[in-house]
Amino acid sequence: MLSTAEMFGTFCQCYCNIIDCTHQDVSPKIREQCKDLLLSDEQLREVMAKLLEAIKKGLGKNTHKDATVKCWTTYVQDLPNGKERGKFLALDLGGTNFRVLVIHLDESHFDMQSKIYAIPEDIMTGSGTKLFDHIAECMANFMSENDMKNERLPLGFTFSFPLEQIGLTKGILKTWTKGFSCSGVVGGDVVKMLEDAIRRRGDIEIEVCGILNDTTGTLMSCAWKNQNCRVGVIVGTGCNACYTEKVENVELYSGDKSKPLMVVNTEWGAFGEKGELDFMLTEFDKEMDQASINPGKQIFEKMISGMYMGELVRLILLKLTKDNILFGGKPSEALLTKWRFKTKYVSEIESEKKGVHTACRTVLQKLSLTHASDQDCINIRYVCECVSRRAAHLVSAGVATLLNRMNIPSVTVGVDGSVYRFHPFFHDLMMEKIAQLVNKNLKCSLMLSEDGSGREDASVAAVSAVFAYHLNVAYGCV
Repeated sequence: MLSTAEMFGTFCQCYCNIIDCTHQDVSPKIREQCKDLLLSDEQLREVMAKLLEAIKKGLGKNTHKDATVKCWTTYVQDLPNGKERGKFLALDLGGTNFRVLVIHLDESHFDMQSKIYAIPEDIMTGSGTKLFDHIAECMANFMSENDMKNERLPLGFTFSFPLEQIGLTKGILKTWTKGFSCSGVVGGDVVKMLEDAIRRRGDIEIEVCGILNDTTGTLMSCAWKNQNCRVGVIVGTGCNACYTEKVENVELYSGDKSKPLMVVNTEWGAFGEKGELDFMLTEFDKEMDQASINPGKQIFEKMISGMYMGELVRLILLKLTKDNILFGGKPSEALLTKWRFKTKYVSEIESEKKGVHTACRTVLQKLSLTHASDQDCINIRYVCECVSRRAAHLVSAGVATLLNRMNIPSVTVGVDGSVYRFHPFFHDLMMEKIAQLVNKNLKCSLMLSEDGSGREDASVAAVSAVFAYHLNVAYGCV
């Protein structure tokens, strides 16, 4: 594990090749329009100071109600040790698709069968009953296809939305995110809703042993392989983090405090809802927020996550076009359409060698912007880099805040999510910036929750299984 100084030395040269050092060809007007996206360390340290105060409020019994960073208790106090064994089910619900999995744990590896199921838009915005009936139907089909209908297995339920946990098997949805708006779910126990849907079918037997957030899943998945892992971060459709806090500081927890630590789900995506980030919001952030389904909510997340990154780029490109700086002042219908610039386009454009515009032109063709010049392509890449760099720096500020608070000499940070996985420089940007922001006496490394070689769904699956294992052993839930 590298010290912060070693991290900086190792990644500085790589980082210089990413952005800023070779942008002489970017139009001055483009630089001017994007200057507010380039955050100074002073601004990032202000973010850190405000985030730390928000975390303290979230942990406090008397201040929790008014906190933007809720710091929910997960009731998880035991991290994996790599010795877990058995057969378990896992359900991972956190976006427009969900996954059902069966995992066989043996030694320090696992075998897995899984299937991804889509959630149609009418279900995402329909009733909660319809959502959970759809999930139960898919689970029944999965068990039938894998000859498990006559088995009774423990289920680890990964639910990647803001959740107040009342216990290991009771979780109250506080608000929908990521485009969901199912009625009758907010304020309700999602474990009970899933179990009710399973009972309505009557053809499968599943007992939910525990519910966890995907950040907790990432932490536990990495801890299964690396005992130094104490932080879990998601940078994907959404953005969130969890970490291990001293149990005496988790004032909302009134249970047994004989174990020293508690995994806390920060739900830091909501940071900024009380104006904490107003000092750095751009006109594009404000416009996108107002056009979203939850104006004024999830401000920190909207500056970082994959659900919003592409739209931020589109809004910037559209303004530059209207100002006659891009595309000869001629926008396409696609560029005028909300959410048409996908976040994956950012990664595709930045993955290409500088001076080569093949990927950029492929993206522009999809947007009916074939009249773009080579200079437009150079400028578009710079806009993408500014947006993704700001996102990486904000995540880094959040991680550094947690590392400084824990003050553990050596920590591994488990990270997952599509932005972190697929953006070509996100990891390097985070490594470089964390090294600058974290206390100099601390050592840190970043660990992808899986190897990324075609098994992207394995990380949460493994941790759900490990989670179910520990609950099964500790609480005899099956």
